[in-house]
Amino acid sequence: MDAATECIILVDNSNVWIEGMKYAAHTKGMPNQPDGKPPQDWSWRVDFGSLLKEVQNGHRLVRAILVGSTPPPNDSVWNAAAAQGFKVITHERSSAGEKAVDTEVVAQGLKAIYKHPRPAILKLLSGDRDFVPLIQAAYEEGWETELWSFSSGMSVELAQMANRVITLETVFDKIGNSQV
Repeated sequence: MDAATECIILVDNSNVWIEGMKYAAHTKGMPNQPDGKPPQDWSWRVDFGSLLKEVQNGHRLVRAILVGSTPPPNDSVWNAAAAQGFKVITHERSSAGEKAVDTEVVAQGLKAIYKHPRPAILKLLSGDRDFVPLIQAAYEEGWETELWSFSSGMSVELAQMANRVITLETVFDKIGNSQV
């Protein structure tokens, strides 16, 4: 099989969800919050099956990993993601907020790169500059890289390193929905 037809998808759930809520609020014309911060549409939800299909984009999926913080016990988000084909990994939040998520994405990405028998395409859904070393490692092993991110949450340095950058705004209506 041609390695360029295979892909591994890594998702930083918080980055996609938070930036998606901001973009949803923007499309609805919601005003800034009283403190001047961008608004967030808390009704916006990711459709994990559609997200996976859009990002996979016809490539053969080797693995899809979604990393995020442990939700409340009654939350169904992780079950929905797992049902759509994601391996879901969560970490407890601390009093300082979300911890270990970016590091887990990097660890999972490195394992995938080094264990896969041949270079493929690493598709990263995040925009955090923390992922620069992961993209560098992928290049060193002969992998192609795609960065999928909302423009508002995309590190310029990370975007400059990726082979391809796809803004999630271009597939926004396909990857989620919110209440009207």
